[in-house]
Amino acid sequence: MNFEYKDCVEKGKIKEYSRGFELAGKELIEGEDDLKSALESFGRENFKWATVQSYYAMFHAARAMLYHKNFRESSHYCLILAIKELYVRNNLFDVTLLEALSEAKNLREAADYNAKWSKESCEGILTKAKNFIKQAGKIVNAQEK
Repeated sequence: MNFEYKDCVEKGKIKEYSRGFELAGKELIEGEDDLKSALESFGRENFKWATVQSYYAMFHAARAMLYHKNFRESSHYCLILAIKELYVRNNLFDVTLLEALSEAKNLREAADYNAKWSKESCEGILTKAKNFIKQAGKIVNAQEK
């Protein structure tokens, strides 16, 4: 087990959640809705907001994956570590998609806190968000935990 992930578990930032599996599909829909909103914002040339929405689309899809394993998070950073530990490490999710989630988190923070964004970075993260949600959907829609 990765040391950083273990630390998240020990600090209670990742913990068991008995209702997770039953809520995973609903959480995935939240991600899909955020992606749709991001695409609409991009179409209106609101690149800052589309960047933020793209991240949250991926965040909700990642949370759905965590719920699928009956866990929940209380830290965006620990969520990324949990996906790495539970899925990437077991070859169930592509590492490049996890890297895209980290990139989206950084872009969202730059847009929110530093007023830095661009059409090009937004367009790239939108494409990655589509792929992320597609792969997360395959996991969440599988019947086994």
